[in-house]
Amino acid sequence: MRKLIVAEHISLDGVIQAPGGPEEDPSGEFRLGGWIVPFADEAIGQDLQDLFAQPFALLLGRRTYDIFASYWPRVPADSASHAIADLFNSVPKHVATHRSDKLDWQNSHALEGGLVDAIRALKQQEGANLLTWGSADMVRQLLAAGLVDELRLLIYPVLLGHGKRLFGDDAQVSAFTLAHTTSTPGGVLITRYVRSVEVRTGTFEAVG
Repeated sequence: MRKLIVAEHISLDGVIQAPGGPEEDPSGEFRLGGWIVPFADEAIGQDLQDLFAQPFALLLGRRTYDIFASYWPRVPADSASHAIADLFNSVPKHVATHRSDKLDWQNSHALEGGLVDAIRALKQQEGANLLTWGSADMVRQLLAAGLVDELRLLIYPVLLGHGKRLFGDDAQVSAFTLAHTTSTPGGVLITRYVRSVEVRTGTFEAVG
């Protein structure tokens, strides 16, 4: 069974909207696009290399797909991002979309039927793990359905106030184990959480 891994750049108040640039996603009058750029360093680059080192297929919402499709196929061969571009261009891409227009980025496939059922079916198939990046609306639905097996979160020391958030009030109650953590000189926490046992509760005994 394939795992579903969600990787996100996330602020302290849970925002994941437009981390890489002002034009990525200005919807909802979001004016802080590009908020991760001042924190870019070798540690974050290495974490991304580690993430992409294992075989994967991309699972994307339509807005994130359109952003990626307009960027990665056009990365110059002499760019520092060329290796990632080659990888993203070649891997299978599964896209949650209600639009009927053609998905032109190579190896792209529209999910058929309801989102949750389609992804449950994908997870049952043999093959590389599914990797989701961005895709805030879709990820909240995946969390509500309990389909996320692993969270790879880069947590930035900023409060953005508003914007699309990773976690909604309808997320399925779940417990995760912290499998890895480190920090960068700029204060970014690089974390990996793996789904574990159910959430446990308790009470503190009164000290008299």
